[in-house]
Amino acid sequence: MEDLRIKTALQIAKPGKIVFEAIVNPEKMSHYFISEGSDRMEEGKTVNWKFPEFPDMNIEVKVLETKKSEMILFEWEGSKDKILKVEIKLEERPGNQTLVRITESKMPPTEEGIIWLKRNTEGWANFLACLKAYLEYDINLRKGAFEFMKS
Repeated sequence: MEDLRIKTALQIAKPGKIVFEAIVNPEKMSHYFISEGSDRMEEGKTVNWKFPEFPDMNIEVKVLETKKSEMILFEWEGSKDKILKVEIKLEERPGNQTLVRITESKMPPTEEGIIWLKRNTEGWANFLACLKAYLEYDINLRKGAFEFMKS
């Protein structure tokens, strides 16, 4: 059996440069995904993300490569003690649309891998829905959505 890999995608009705900026700019990202980011996602930087529902949690993201309006590649601890790569590709589509594709990999097909696959697939699908709602409608879908997880 081959290693597990997350793949998800969603089209957003905004040009690639706007979508790219919403992902790499922590000020913009704080309107739909994180509560705070230490810096812009730029090649060679390590940034830290904080989440509103987990104020004591700090996620370290090592940015490996960026191509403006096209791609962001980073590493993070995608599963406990596992450093995984995440690639976000932006594909310009007709009518100022952008298809956002996210791939995270890879884990072995074990119980731990299946738990990671489920949890992070849900997370990336949520990220894309929140990004779309923010960019197209200026709505923060994440606000209050995970309050139940604080207890």
